[in-house]
Amino acid sequence: MNYKIDNLQYCNWSRDIFKINREAGLDAVHVTIVYHEDYDELKVEVKKWENYFEENSDLIFFGRTFEDIKRAKLENKTAIFFGFQNCSPIEDDIDLVEKVHELGCRFMQLTYNNQSLLATGCYEKIDSGVTNFGKEVIKEMNRVGIVVDMSHSAEKSTFDAIEFSEKPIAITHANPIFWHSAKRNKSDDLLKTLGDSGGMLGLSLYPHHLKDNSNCTLESFCEMVAKTAEIINVKNIGVGSDLCLNQSDSVVEWMRNGTWSRNKNYGEGSKNKSGFPKQPNWFEDARGFSNLEQGLKKIGFSDNEINGILGNNWYNFYKTF
Repeated sequence: MNYKIDNLQYCNWSRDIFKINREAGLDAVHVTIVYHEDYDELKVEVKKWENYFEENSDLIFFGRTFEDIKRAKLENKTAIFFGFQNCSPIEDDIDLVEKVHELGCRFMQLTYNNQSLLATGCYEKIDSGVTNFGKEVIKEMNRVGIVVDMSHSAEKSTFDAIEFSEKPIAITHANPIFWHSAKRNKSDDLLKTLGDSGGMLGLSLYPHHLKDNSNCTLESFCEMVAKTAEIINVKNIGVGSDLCLNQSDSVVEWMRNGTWSRNKNYGEGSKNKSGFPKQPNWFEDARGFSNLEQGLKKIGFSDNEINGILGNNWYNFYKTF
């Protein structure tokens, strides 16, 4: 059985978007439910999702394990898995790791661009690596079944996370730096180490991570995938589109600044680029998976490899929770 999985979306959720994901054939989506929120604010977001699940039960349901991806395929629905793009909800309390897992969290970034209590973000000048608290949190995440996500983390911190984690980690949404030099994109050495450790790379379709940004071509993207597969085994590559459909531009300020800064120009791609960038015309939403499939086939990937990249590799990774 072949699965389609988008392992990162942060959309302004609505029934229309859930329909698009079904039309795209997505069996599972890892959704960002918090960026900078604390534990109490997280509980408010979980309540919102309870309403989404109730009102759209014909399209989506709450996912907790890889078995739910199987169920989604059989029921023609999309399993929704919760993730955090920051460690804010656990505050400075190790016991909250288990509590957020009970609320459904299955992926958690140790940082979002900046230094956190756990590790260093990719926008800091000095990368001091994973902190003492971070080491303890990684152990606890391994124990309860939350994936360590280093998408917005700095290089040393990411190497540290791979070393300290007993389970494979993920970079759910980023691209190789050889292709485009965004601060969030990853070095060859890091990607090789990630793959050798059994970790997963989710390739991003967010324009600030793409060569030529919104004008990135399908051919260029697929050439990048082919070259990435020479560094990291194709079985360790998936998609984490980072789609942000129908979000208002004010949300970009929230993502970049949270509650720690009044500087509206902070963050990736922000210089003279306020608001969300336009998606490439071949991946305007999840229905672009069909274009990816054709592009990967044209570049020379086998059907088995394509099915892996489009979902089966993530499905196998979900078994490691």
